[in-house]
Parts: sequence; C-alpha cells; structure tokens
Amino acid sequence: MSICTRPCLVLAAACVLLDLRAAGAAAEIPPAERRSGYEFMGRETRAMQDDDAGNPGLLWVLDGEALWKRKAGAADRACADCHGDARASMKGIAARYPAIDAALGRPVNLEQRINACRTGRQKAAPLAFESRDLLALTAYVARQSRGLPIDIAIDEPTRPFLQAGRETFYRRQGQLNLACAQCHDDHWGAKLAGSPITQAHPTGYPLYRLEWQGLGSLERRLRSCLAGMRAEPYAYGAPEFVDLELYLMWRARGMKIETPAVRP
Repeated sequence: MSICTRPCLVLAAACVLLDLRAAGAAAEIPPAERRSGYEFMGRETRAMQDDDAGNPGLLWVLDGEALWKRKAGAADRACADCHGDARASMKGIAARYPAIDAALGRPVNLEQRINACRTGRQKAAPLAFESRDLLALTAYVARQSRGLPIDIAIDEPTRPFLQAGRETFYRRQGQLNLACAQCHDDHWGAKLAGSPITQAHPTGYPLYRLEWQGLGSLERRLRSCLAGMRAEPYAYGAPEFVDLELYLMWRARGMKIETPAVRP
C-alpha cells in the first residue's frame, strides 16, 4: 500500500481495473500464497531496505534508541529504567501487536502502548500520532523483532475485534464504493497507476516511503486509502483502525517483521 497524491486518478484506474478483471466474491489469500510487499518492489528499493547503512528509516531507529534511554516526565524515568536493554526485552513484542489491554478491554497497537507507558509510568504527556518521536520509538521497538514471525494471539476476548477488522477490510466504502479486499485480495500483483498492488501485509511498519520522504505509520497509510476511496478517514488511534490493524497482522501471521521497510 502507498499514499496516493492523485487519489481521483488512482481510484478511477482501480474502477477500470475491476471492470476489466471482474471477479466473484473476495476470498482471503491462502497462506501459501501470501507475500510481503518487499517482493513486489523493484531491485533498487529492495536493496535500500536491505542495507542498514542506506536504509533511511534507520535514522528514526537511531533517534528511537536515544529516546529509549532518555528520562522523561514527572517520574524522571526512561523506558530503559523499566525495560532495560531493548534488544532483549522488546524482542518479539512488535510481532504480537495489536494486543488486548486489560484495563481498556480492547486491543491497542504499539504506538498506543508506548503512550500508555509514557502517561502511566513516566508521568509524561503522550506523544502525538505521526510525530517524529513516536515514530522513532515505535520503529526502535519494532526493529528488535526484525526477522521474527508475526504471531498474533486470537482468543475469545480478541475474536470480536478481529471480526470487526475483517468486516472493515471487506466492506465497500466511500463515494467510489470500494473495499480494501477488491485490490489487495482480488487483484494483487497487477499494476495500478504504474505501481504494484500488494497484498496489504503490514510487515514493515513504521516504514520509510520514498513518496513521503519520511517514516510513517500503518494508520497514515490506511487514512490515505480511505481518502482515495472518497471515504471519511477515521481519526488516528480510532478503534476501527486498531481492529483493522489487528486483522491485517493476523492475515500476515507467520510472515517476518521487516521494520523499517522501504517502499516507493
């Protein structure tokens, strides 16, 4: 998935594509056929992601490492004061989020968990969604899971939220009456306005997008998709986004974390 600066053009192309390649009801991609967005990228983009010295997303990871060790808030406490070395304590964490927050009784994503620690443990103000600091901390934490398989646990408390996310993925929305599944299940591998249609597996977020010239979250990408459908985007941190993220991560179970990925 990529942010579209030409939503009308791209979504019009989507409508043409769907007309030309009429398909039946959307069906989930079989596990054996699931592929990371990395596999749809050109050689140069893959090389940029693979090179730690050339991957621009690593600049945010380095910032996140500094923030991890920096004391903040009225508690004058750093993330490291509670969690120690992130290379050990955060290993595998990103592969299991979103996850149920016991106090809220619903899933939260990694950004929300970081902010809950800031307000609850550090007695500091929450970081704004899409701010450099929140993206940096999230990227740093997620980086510790690089190469590990996504392992979303679905139990009885989680199941209703997974179902809500699935329904959002398959529901037609906006003035163009499109669903996420129409592109990412039915037509993956095709081209849309010159760009490959991927399977929408969130294996590399936060990721660096060349179009953005910066790091961005999955919710930023989802908001852009909704705007392209001419639907009203949910607010950052909205339950609808977290449920959809849960479903997308569940779809990608077993695939490896790539944060920070690089995309066009």
